[in-house]
Amino acid sequence: MSWSLILAFCWVVAANVIAMFPSKTGHWPVAYVLIAIGVPLLGFVTYQNGPWVGLIALAAGASILRWPVRYFGRWIRRVVQREAK
Repeated sequence: MSWSLILAFCWVVAANVIAMFPSKTGHWPVAYVLIAIGVPLLGFVTYQNGPWVGLIALAAGASILRWPVRYFGRWIRRVVQREAK
């Protein structure tokens, strides 16, 4: 197994362990840190293992960070609809 997949696995485990603990802020500060670490890690996984493994890693990350992905999708939809008017 490559180093990038080992690091991605550690990222997934850390995200799941963090999600188990209660938080008054709804885990948003931690989500920002996970995104900041996850984006370059996703590029590293894709570079070392190819685009299909990169897409699998992207799907895994999106399933863990589903609320930031939903909010980002809603923001993109609003921007596109505003530009269409």
